[in-house]
Amino acid sequence: MKFLTVIQHTSADYLGHMEDHFEGRKIGFTYHRPFTESGKVPQFSEIADGFILLGGGPWGAAGARDVPSLAAEIKLTRACFMQGLPIIGVGLGAQILCLATGGSVEPAPLVFTCDMARRVDENALNGFMPEQYPNPVYMRDTPVPPDFAKILAEDTQGRAAAFQIGDNVLGFTGHPGFKRGMAEDLIMEFEEGPENTSEILKKLGTLTTQIEDALVPMMTGIIQLTNLMGK
Repeated sequence: MKFLTVIQHTSADYLGHMEDHFEGRKIGFTYHRPFTESGKVPQFSEIADGFILLGGGPWGAAGARDVPSLAAEIKLTRACFMQGLPIIGVGLGAQILCLATGGSVEPAPLVFTCDMARRVDENALNGFMPEQYPNPVYMRDTPVPPDFAKILAEDTQGRAAAFQIGDNVLGFTGHPGFKRGMAEDLIMEFEEGPENTSEILKKLGTLTTQIEDALVPMMTGIIQLTNLMGK
């Protein structure tokens, strides 16, 4: 049985619908919460078969409001990358992934959007990425993948929505398994919130089925690329 180490940056942002897909494949996971009083960034020796960095709500990585554990997470992510471990970065996690692998992060205000991402590589996620899929983004700042990264999908502004680094490292600006309740909890968890939240929450609610349907093939590709069901 493979086991994943997952870093949360807020109480509200977790694996969401992705949990069911991992559990259905008998892939275990444990959450680490550095933002809590007793929480901390795990040591490299604590990482098992894969590493996931989740989103951070209003926390970013470009200098305006950096997540407090940023330096330690970049160091850990770089170590995982250098050792060839599979890594998945989502939202803020994708920013940290870029900083750890030679990319960068551009300053941007906190946004909450739910537009469609468009696949730009027919072989994205081993051919399992849908041509279009909902891309719910709740994030400050914007990840810029390193030059050697493969762009898998773009958002409506032509920026990378999903990218791949090497054989088994993936970044997503939006959360593939996002739930409306996660957005509601993020809005309540922090004093700072994005604009037009009620409008986007309503839109997110109408896309629930599309998010769940798109995640089915995407998780197949993610599992294959990360070899989380291999020997």
